[in-house]
Amino acid sequence: MNKFFIISFIFFGMQMSNAQTDLETITATLMDYIEGTANGEPERVKRAFHADLNLYSIANDSLRVWHGQNYIDGIKQGKKSNRIGRIVSIDYKNDAACAKIEILMPGPKRIYTDYLLLLKYQGNWKIIHKSYTYVDYPGE
Repeated sequence: MNKFFIISFIFFGMQMSNAQTDLETITATLMDYIEGTANGEPERVKRAFHADLNLYSIANDSLRVWHGQNYIDGIKQGKKSNRIGRIVSIDYKNDAACAKIEILMPGPKRIYTDYLLLLKYQGNWKIIHKSYTYVDYPGE
């Protein structure tokens, strides 16, 4: 076995290891957001969001902008919301990522779709942007 092959194998293995770690930490950040909002854990949501995050949606054909801290302030400690979230997709390269999340909300039943942008900031993945929309739950 030549030295080039061994060095290439070690380097490629290290890249795969770092990639898996990034995927795991991106997933953990997304789960902090999903579970933090569902279980009334504002500190988990705060850990997932960058301090400058804003949320964007359309209401009555106008852009609605909601500051992330105001969103977090609306989460009451220990108050479960019965929302059910799941990660649909994650795409990332180096220190940038995007994710799609779906959340089933109770009464009125709606399915929210969140499009999230994340950056690896000071060694931690943070959600820096959230755009979202919803549809009424089929059959409701």
